[in-house]
Amino acid sequence: MGCTFDRLKQLEKETGTVLPDSPTENVGADKLAGQKEEHEFPTLSLAKTKNVSELAKWADGRPIWLSWKLDGLTLVATYDNGSLAKVVTRGNGHTGTNITHLAPAISGIPPKIKNTGHVVIRGEAVISYPDFERFNIENEEEYANPRNLASGSLTLKDINEVRARHIRWIPFTLVYTDEEIVSWGRRMDFLKENGFTPVDHELIGQPTADNIGRVIEQWTLLVTGENRRQRFPYPVDGLVISYDDTEFAATGSVTGHHATRAGYAFKWQDESAETELDHIEWSCAASTISPVAVFRPVELEGTTVKRASLCNISECERLGIGGKGTRISVIKANKIIPKVVSVTERIGELHIPESCPVCNAPTEITESESSMTKTLHCTNANCPAKQLKKFARFVSKEGVNVDGFSEQTLQKFINLGWVSEYADIFHLSEHAAELRHIEGFGDKSVRNLLASIENARNVEAHKLLFALNIPEMGQDACKRILSVFPLEKLMESFSYGSSPKSGTAVETSLFAEEASSSAPKSRIREQLSAIPGIGPVTSSRLADWMQDPRNYAILTRLMAELKVTQPSNEAKGAKCEGLTFVVTGDVHHYKNRNELKKYIESQGGKVTGSVSKATNYLINNDAESTSGKNQKAHALSIPIISEEEFIRQFAQIAEE
Repeated sequence: MGCTFDRLKQLEKETGTVLPDSPTENVGADKLAGQKEEHEFPTLSLAKTKNVSELAKWADGRPIWLSWKLDGLTLVATYDNGSLAKVVTRGNGHTGTNITHLAPAISGIPPKIKNTGHVVIRGEAVISYPDFERFNIENEEEYANPRNLASGSLTLKDINEVRARHIRWIPFTLVYTDEEIVSWGRRMDFLKENGFTPVDHELIGQPTADNIGRVIEQWTLLVTGENRRQRFPYPVDGLVISYDDTEFAATGSVTGHHATRAGYAFKWQDESAETELDHIEWSCAASTISPVAVFRPVELEGTTVKRASLCNISECERLGIGGKGTRISVIKANKIIPKVVSVTERIGELHIPESCPVCNAPTEITESESSMTKTLHCTNANCPAKQLKKFARFVSKEGVNVDGFSEQTLQKFINLGWVSEYADIFHLSEHAAELRHIEGFGDKSVRNLLASIENARNVEAHKLLFALNIPEMGQDACKRILSVFPLEKLMESFSYGSSPKSGTAVETSLFAEEASSSAPKSRIREQLSAIPGIGPVTSSRLADWMQDPRNYAILTRLMAELKVTQPSNEAKGAKCEGLTFVVTGDVHHYKNRNELKKYIESQGGKVTGSVSKATNYLINNDAESTSGKNQKAHALSIPIISEEEFIRQFAQIAEE
């Protein structure tokens, strides 16, 4: 298919004739979607090392660039005549799959670029840790890591489903351009000039072992430690060095699947230590019960390590894990994740629990058909441990905002039996004395946690609705629904004649007829789906959740613990009435973009996330930016105004 496509382009160039339905002019044409494509330039893998001196030897005194080795899926994007021609997965390096039809759903792949020649770019499709964790919370299907989620997402047929995964494509190599650019750094500049955001990179002009080691150490700090995901939110599995002299790099030979001068991948050296197993802790989270090795503490990479996940039963069997006293070797993989790599002396046998440590229901061992991996599961569908991600969303900043309440802490409380539903969180003060004896807690940390829980009793309605983990109910959907139906009225509509708080008859209200009717479901769903931006899927998910007696009972008990406030959604003015805005980039006069959004909505305006024909203004303080939003605004002749221009026209002064 790749040869046919390229031959068609050549014929069009020779004859000067391009038919209207030509695949070269129709990005993502159905006849190409999902088909196998031969790569114009083979996508070979890089040689790998954990030794800085090997990198210095490979560099041989020539200037080199250091960049991230992103842990995602490699996609090759091809542009012709300034338009995206095709996007193909790496596949086996020689042949991949055409996924051009999904390009509009992947951030970072512009449909148009300034250069009108033939351009081929390799990049990595990645999903950030926050988006990955949000997906696992909001969906029943759970993925092990962002890379697996990105891989699974690119097999979907529905482009809207793919868009919801928030995949970002980060270019890391300009493979070909008609222009003669012999510097790798200049090639990165070429990508920026054409609207791309390439991988972060740093020049090492004098690539001695000391200089390379110093830069690697600085980069390593961005992906290690407690705040690593805030410093660099995308998954990486090492670093890449590339010659700045691309002509020299192209002279290398191909050995196996490696091009000897195309680049070198650096993997972090793993410091190991031998220790003694104390016991196996069976940790309940999500859908599995996972074994965790608890061992005599050892120092690794400057930190004390005494626990490491063993993943599943198959991994325990592969390693030969035994009982107390078993000698094991431990590392911090990529300087981050504690991992048991071998057993040097096995003592006793591994005991697999027959009942769930949280709810005492029977356990079962399952074996996947694809990988033959054995995992342990609780047979109770309502086991609190299976709701860990939901509890994490509930206490998150976007939810009821219990400051300092980590997922690890939640897991401890669930495994101790202290938390089995949302309302239980507001009764943790009953366990204050026991809390002080848990590892990681002292008098001060216990006081801080309990104070945060008390503060969380005061919550805005849209945050509470989001915190309930109702499928399809993102933050925007919660705000839209509550702008029409206040939370208590929404609950009354599903109470069928009794108030969720007092049990008294429902007062006369917008929902009185539905609440007393024998068949309220369809009317309520219709009213919800009629809200702009909601639709039948979201409304059905909300109605189904509310009409589940167990969910309703949980919400009723929770409401007794909270003081819920709901600010008026009525516009305070009409300065933005009937206008639709998109806000992008940094703001300087408002506290943040949300503050600007609130002001627009208070003045009768609407703020959306993407530029379309319905957009009246794009607010961007960088009017010269080549971002996707700016490019689309230019294409649709939509005015791009700065924050100052917005204030002059619609605000006069920014509200504090």
